[in-house]
Amino acid sequence: MVLAVDVGNTHTVLGCIEEGNIRCIERIVTNPMSTGSEYAVQLRQILEFEEIDYKNLEGAILSSVVPQVDEAIKTAIRKLTGKEPLVVGAGIRTGLNIKIDDPSQAGADLVAACVGALEEYGTPLIVLDLGTATTAMVLDQNGAFRGGAIMSGVKLSLNALTEHTSLLQQVSVEAPKNCIGTNTVDCLKAGAVFGHAAMIDGIIDRMEQELGYTSKVVATGGLSRAIVKECRHEIIVDDNLLLKGLWILFRKNVK
Repeated sequence: MVLAVDVGNTHTVLGCIEEGNIRCIERIVTNPMSTGSEYAVQLRQILEFEEIDYKNLEGAILSSVVPQVDEAIKTAIRKLTGKEPLVVGAGIRTGLNIKIDDPSQAGADLVAACVGALEEYGTPLIVLDLGTATTAMVLDQNGAFRGGAIMSGVKLSLNALTEHTSLLQQVSVEAPKNCIGTNTVDCLKAGAVFGHAAMIDGIIDRMEQELGYTSKVVATGGLSRAIVKECRHEIIVDDNLLLKGLWILFRKNVK
């Protein structure tokens, strides 16, 4: 069994994977102030709760977009498993033909998601990740990673709006009954959900126009289900896409 850890700006996702099957998934808050020992306690409690013997884990793989916590997470993994985690980054075998200006700029989470998507769905493909940021990455008909777009995530946009506007309040990310809101809460929800869905539809249209052909679209990330169902394109939702990619990367790099 392998421990897969994806460190995001808001949450860190933990998954235990056995022969490609995800045994458990948990989330903890990403805290740059936490020490390796504090993360180790959290990881141990989660694994014990899931009845997983962390001392017998085959290994671990880490992807991260928050460099400030990387060493603490690696320390936690070493303390628990006695093994050095594989880190997604420069020098790792991915199987992706990355055709952006500087391949080292490809985020670890995006690489893992694209590896998982390529294995699961084939090409051509647009991969969406809806988290703190919303990203759209393109795998062309030859399987090459062509690049993509990074947009403000729906919660980030809502938070910025409500924090800087005195009369607007925080709302949940869910679609109202109508796009034409008749009260402040529904107006905010309509803008957040329908507006974000329209943005995604527009990005897909432009990407397909540049490619010259249509693509399958797959979405992952904590907010994907709330937004994707309001999109006009057919979009597959795969909550475990990134963990699937981490499992594949572990197998490609650890014999």
